[in-house]
Amino acid sequence: MTNIAPFHLAIPVDNLELCRTFYRDVLGCKEGRHDKLWVDFNFFGHQLVIHYKPKEKLELSNTNPVDGKQVPVPHFGVVLSWDNFQELASGLKQKNIAFIIEPYIRFEGLVGEQTTMFFNDPSGNTLEFKAFKDINQLFAK
Repeated sequence: MTNIAPFHLAIPVDNLELCRTFYRDVLGCKEGRHDKLWVDFNFFGHQLVIHYKPKEKLELSNTNPVDGKQVPVPHFGVVLSWDNFQELASGLKQKNIAFIIEPYIRFEGLVGEQTTMFFNDPSGNTLEFKAFKDINQLFAK
């Protein structure tokens, strides 16, 4: 898995400065290039760009049932090592992040056992972070 190419993802935010602070100070992402209407971040080795877009209307969230929980769709995030996940989860709890789904172990004892958590950025973009007990099961059936 050491040859994984970084992805690029651009997402809309309705408050550039609030989200800039969230990704930089809450998640610890290093800020890169920026302009008046966008900011690049090193999102755990990937390129995330937040673009200012005025809020047009409140959209209802869609969910899918997974492991007895309602998982928000769409969402994005990264797969971390087990230890890095625990460290991030602990830091988010200390910063009083409101979780949509609190950190927990999913598919316990089954193929693909993982720990996961869901929360929103200040503009309502849903993030999922996860870690696998055995990273070789990332794509296992």
